[in-house]
Amino acid sequence: MPCLHALTSRLSRITSCAALALTLSGCSHFHPKPSRQYVYVTAKEAILRDRVAAVSNRTGTVTNGEKLIVLDHARRFLKVQTPNGTIGWIEERQTAGPTIADTFEALGEAHKNDPVIATATASDEVYLHVAPGRTTDHFYLLAENDPLSLLERASIPKPLPPGVTAATAPPDASGAPPAPAMEDWWLVRDSKGQTGWLYGRMADIVTPDALLRYANGQRIVGAYILAHVDDPDSGIVVNNAPVTSVPEYLTVLTPYKAGLPYDFNQVRVFIWNAKKHRYETGFSDHNIAGYLPVTIGRQTDPTAKGIDATEKLPSFTYRVLADGQPMPTPNPTTGLFKPGATIEKTYLLEGNICRRILAPGTQPPPEAHPDPVAEKKLHARIRATSPHHHRR
Repeated sequence: MPCLHALTSRLSRITSCAALALTLSGCSHFHPKPSRQYVYVTAKEAILRDRVAAVSNRTGTVTNGEKLIVLDHARRFLKVQTPNGTIGWIEERQTAGPTIADTFEALGEAHKNDPVIATATASDEVYLHVAPGRTTDHFYLLAENDPLSLLERASIPKPLPPGVTAATAPPDASGAPPAPAMEDWWLVRDSKGQTGWLYGRMADIVTPDALLRYANGQRIVGAYILAHVDDPDSGIVVNNAPVTSVPEYLTVLTPYKAGLPYDFNQVRVFIWNAKKHRYETGFSDHNIAGYLPVTIGRQTDPTAKGIDATEKLPSFTYRVLADGQPMPTPNPTTGLFKPGATIEKTYLLEGNICRRILAPGTQPPPEAHPDPVAEKKLHARIRATSPHHHRR
């Protein structure tokens, strides 16, 4: 009997220990391990070191945009692990937390379907910012000559020089406080789909070299191919090869000034003269408040008859500010321009002639003009844009 009692007592202790182990095991479900912390590399390139010390060994290299697992913290340094398992210490200032990365991802998602209004290249190594402004958060680093798609323009006040404030800035000629100098920023998307804001002077608009001589001191902000003309003797060479099918372009231009209340104030169509082997102006529209994007396509002439009614001709459409609307000012928070009522102007390119398409029996609606227009010039302008003026 004593042996039986001892055995029973032993089994009871084993059962109690097992129950305690199960209880402790069950508690682990209510106390999960803390989730991993991540950071992203913002520097062009950063070195990982085996310790935080004046003398250390390199363990690896990381590049802009890489996602790293945070293993430990020290003053101004993080111990991280790369996707391929390399571990080392990196300066914290060379990284950004997941919040910034998520913000950039959301920005790209919000604008992934935006139309491309012009193309450009990065003029130097430059960061994309989360919003217009030199001090806003930045993340992605562009390389020089990276191709870019321009999506939207914003204008914000240019930072004042050190030691100068709005109150201490010298007044203008009338004695009034000077208007703040402005700078333009572009919302861009690179070839990887990365989206962000870029300082306007760091974007070089892609412009055909053959058109630069015709800009007349203005900046071409968009050049779009409308048609091609065969000319074996064009004299144009691209990439060391002669061009025999010469493109004809629609261009939109603007003065070299930031903060303007329009995207362009001039439209010009450059046709190709195959006899003289040169570009000539086939159409121009000046002193307008125009807004991107410009639409290029092909469509039939609604006034044509017979077989000509089925022919699709090169067409282009752009928007201008309507008469009576104030010139827009940039939103003080976003820097974006939101013009009031606009007029859509559509033209067909028929041979060397551009002709505006209007509904039968209608006249061109009046437009706003950035610069004053004399009454005589205004009447001539209306005649020039009428649907019959450009007919041969």
